Amino acid sequence: MNGPDGTVLAVLLSLVSAAGYALAAVAQARLAADSDGGRGALRALLARGGWWGAVGLNAAGALAHVAALRYGPLTLVQPLGALTLVAALPVGAYGARRRVTRPEWRGALWTLAGLVGLISVTGPAKPGEALDPTEALTVAAATATLIAALASGRPHREGRGRARGRARGLGHATASGIASGVASALTQTLTVALARELPGGGARWCQTALLAGLISGFAVSGLLLSQAAYRGGLAAPLAVVNLANPAAAAVIGVALLGESFRAGAWGWLVAAVASLVAARGVVLLTTVPGPAPDARRPSATPTGPPTASGTPVSATPPFQVSPVTVPGPAPTPARTTSRPRPDEPAPGALGPGSAPAPVG
Repeated sequence: MNGPDGTVLAVLLSLVSAAGYALAAVAQARLAADSDGGRGALRALLARGGWWGAVGLNAAGALAHVAALRYGPLTLVQPLGALTLVAALPVGAYGARRRVTRPEWRGALWTLAGLVGLISVTGPAKPGEALDPTEALTVAAATATLIAALASGRPHREGRGRARGRARGLGHATASGIASGVASALTQTLTVALARELPGGGARWCQTALLAGLISGFAVSGLLLSQAAYRGGLAAPLAVVNLANPAAAAVIGVALLGESFRAGAWGWLVAAVASLVAARGVVLLTTVPGPAPDARRPSATPTGPPTASGTPVSATPPFQVSPVTVPGPAPTPARTTSRPRPDEPAPGALGPGSAPAPVG
């Protein structure tokens, strides 16, 4: 299908792809917020249906993206894929029952502009070029080392500092984007190898199986690293993932496949400016304050109902009875009433200065 109908179908499939990736990112961010990041976190994650739902949404987004490339040019499909960030913000805010703030919108738009500019000048100059086995293994080894360096460190825990947690999250996000970008480059190599009908006998089949294993490893690593990155939030890690992915693919294309930026020197200039614009957006998204603490979590200092002045009173006595007995003032001895003795008049019978009653 070519012409206007194919373009419309490519746009629709690109929007479906962006929506699938956005929903998957929101689901992963919610799962990351519920995880403590300790030992056994991966096992607990794999046992949750929400995780596999996020995996399915990522797979659906990838399939829609590939189908969009079948009906539309790369220069149209790739920029539309950048709408994932814009779609994820309102979806994530709706799930958290809040509104998207103005700094978040500004950061998202800056990142989107830079990402579109970067993608527009990084298309492949020589379609059909692929890595040879030695180059593929070299790229895989270098990428694994870089990912290990970016993802090193313990997971963020409460009390260790929000800034350190966000920085570590961006490191995981960068590693995730690089892993996904390398997986895409290796997928291109595998596609070219399959299109050539694998000449060379068993040796070529072994190389193809090795490529398939590397692609699977990097794809799974990218997914798990993005899950770890979302512990620091949604917007900034998602922006970094979307930036690192095409950047890694572009580095491989320029360094190993003889590709270059479109428009020559102007393409390099546009790529540099777009990178700065996108970095500005990521900085804005990183400085957005995190979500407020969960109101359902009990407070360390319980409070009682507010007083008339609006100040809450403590939930300690009189609302709770303390078992400790507080000593108070000594009790006042009670007055005792006794009968008058025979030699004393009854109370109130004679007052001072009163005359005795006459004897009849």
